[in-house]
Amino acid sequence: MLEAVERLFREAAPEADYASLRYVRGRNEQVAVRQNIVEPVSTSEDVGAMITVVDGGGLGYAGTCDLTRAGLKRAADKALEWAHRTAGKSVLDFTRVHPRSPKGEYTSRPAKPWDSVSLGDKIALLQEVCEQLKADDRIVDWDARLWHTELETLLLTSDGGRVYQRFHFLVPNMTATANEGTETQTRSFGGIGCARQGGLEVLDDLGFHEAAPRISSEALQLLAAPDCPTGKMEVLLAPDQMILQIHESIGHPLELDRILGDERNYAGTSFVTLDMFGAYRYGTELLNVTFDPTRPNQLATYAFDDDGTPAKKEYIIRNGILLRPLGGAISQARAGIPGVANSRAAGWNRPPIDRMANLNLEPGESTFDEMVRGIERGIAMETNCSWSIDDSRNKFQFGCEWGRMIEDGELKGVVRKPNYRGVSATFWRSLKQVGDAAGLQVLGTPFCGKGEPNQSIRVGHASPACVFGNVDVFGGA
Repeated sequence: MLEAVERLFREAAPEADYASLRYVRGRNEQVAVRQNIVEPVSTSEDVGAMITVVDGGGLGYAGTCDLTRAGLKRAADKALEWAHRTAGKSVLDFTRVHPRSPKGEYTSRPAKPWDSVSLGDKIALLQEVCEQLKADDRIVDWDARLWHTELETLLLTSDGGRVYQRFHFLVPNMTATANEGTETQTRSFGGIGCARQGGLEVLDDLGFHEAAPRISSEALQLLAAPDCPTGKMEVLLAPDQMILQIHESIGHPLELDRILGDERNYAGTSFVTLDMFGAYRYGTELLNVTFDPTRPNQLATYAFDDDGTPAKKEYIIRNGILLRPLGGAISQARAGIPGVANSRAAGWNRPPIDRMANLNLEPGESTFDEMVRGIERGIAMETNCSWSIDDSRNKFQFGCEWGRMIEDGELKGVVRKPNYRGVSATFWRSLKQVGDAAGLQVLGTPFCGKGEPNQSIRVGHASPACVFGNVDVFGGA
């Protein structure tokens, strides 16, 4: 298929300043057991290509699932037509934007490939997990599931560029919901954050096999726990909550197309402005955030973005100072400032736009015990369950599944419904401690939405636990 697509693109590519073809083939399989009953196995496959044409300064694109010569020719003609229509009317001259002749390959290499274990054995594993989750009559709903994706992409350019990339992703999850009287509580395996690139070894790395008894027990403990107290106090956020904090109050505000106004009518704008880069204090000196699509096995690791820009690690925030935005080649040209290789598309029928990839908080020097000992009164929170943030990605309110009181430097009893609120522009300046490398967890989500039409894309986040001071905490919501 790849050889045929490459040959046909070379034949169908129009006479223009620049043209590219981005071929995408994705295959998904989902296996789930709920309440000890096997759900129908879901499989899907999607194949298509998008042709982009730049001519006379204008840009046009057209997608097609017809990969014959005639189908690619129709898409190329349509893309050329749109390039001519936008020439002289675009926000910039696109002839100087796209990287020239990108060449390279990337392949994720699962240690335990998805197909190395039979479907029957995968179902048996999930059935065993479900039996462990149903540890008490008060557990009224429980499930375990695995979602595997194999993705293959090929980027071809009219000036001889060729980038081939192949990915394997695994998203495991389990939940237990407990009920007693009028109270219902749910505990999950990392919420939507336990996802990595790789095969079935991801289950070992994330501790999936051993997690069910703990998940079930904690759901039951939440039934009898008091609500989280309200007031200003310190919070210790676990890595599976830190990834949501990074995602919403650093990642989205720093997307350069959002800063330039492109997302304003749909996903909102940003409190960040172009003049902040290089000088603005985003957080304390402990805050070091990197864009790193090179970290092995993280969910959004790749060698090239979907425009063909080579990917490399870049500091976005260093020692608390904001350095560069999350903007691909087009946004960089518009803004006149350097960005990163993050022009990404959700599929063959979507154009690349500025997206987070692997956005990580670099570890500090504090152990978990040291962080707890340093808190006189506070809450340790785990696993996001709710989030709300305003149109400028500034004022936010987040809730977690699990909380523990911290008093006089010791972890105390469980509290339920722990929530906190803050303002992105000032919240990171309350960062007091950053966990060390031993406590760093590599996590991610496959559900980051943005763009019109909407694109849901994979984003990786790695972070240790962190302590924030003087946070507005409340419970019972």
